[in-house]
Amino acid sequence: MSAGHRGAAFGPRGIRADERILPHTPQMLVNPSTRIKPFEELTVVDYGDAAVDPFSIDNSMEPIRALVREIAGAGAIPIVLGGDHSILWPDAAAVADVYGAGKVGVIHFDAHPDCSHDLLGHLASHATPIRRLIEDEHVPGHNFIQIGLRSAIAPDAELFDWMRHHGLRTHFMAEIDRRGFDAVLQQAIEEALDGPEHLFVSLDIDVLDPAFAPGTGTPEPPGLTNRELLPAIRRICHETPVVGMDIVEVAPHLDPGYTTTMNARRAIFEALTGIAMRRKGMPGPAYLDPEVCGPPPGEHA
Repeated sequence: MSAGHRGAAFGPRGIRADERILPHTPQMLVNPSTRIKPFEELTVVDYGDAAVDPFSIDNSMEPIRALVREIAGAGAIPIVLGGDHSILWPDAAAVADVYGAGKVGVIHFDAHPDCSHDLLGHLASHATPIRRLIEDEHVPGHNFIQIGLRSAIAPDAELFDWMRHHGLRTHFMAEIDRRGFDAVLQQAIEEALDGPEHLFVSLDIDVLDPAFAPGTGTPEPPGLTNRELLPAIRRICHETPVVGMDIVEVAPHLDPGYTTTMNARRAIFEALTGIAMRRKGMPGPAYLDPEVCGPPPGEHA
């Protein structure tokens, strides 16, 4: 639901509707960078919607958690279409219900830290899911790897100290600007493999620069490009033990060229590609099909 006129309630509908374009028929899709056809390697099912309460975020948490737990408990990998970022709380908690408390880490792409204690007195909100997971669901703070933070209002000094005290491994855009995205991503993957046995990817579409994702509740320039984000999602799902994912904060009514929805849908496709590559045992890191990527730097074809 989110808050105000920038709410993300219609995100799932917008992402699903994008498939009506003929070239997006699953059987036709091949990843252009790896030449993998994920819908030939995986069984992918749209399992429908959780029975959320349209008048209460709090009452919506348990129906979401129950549905995601059902999917994960069957051995499938839930990919949840949001909605706002409050759903990370039930999504990751449900996966931890199945795989064990303390055994699930979260790779969190976002412009904002989303670990406030409350938002205007409400514990369940799009600004608080990580605090709930750490304090209520026993997901250790050091199991959170955050990428892309750059908000002008958060974290304040108190929240910044809380994040450091709980051991969150946070990579701000300032670090990405200084070190380069590839170096930060490689470190984040290594951190993700340091401790947790399983991983949940949470993608807030506002991690992208507003040039690539204007249709979102709280856009924050300057952010990642889609040329950075999309291969990163594929790499993480290929090279780490991902058992779930959500993609949140897509607001189609604020998306004049469907750019945000298109990038959100492509992120899901890249995740499915990475999962298929891992199932096939393909080599890494950062695998690219040699027929499409050309010779290594310094070599000639």
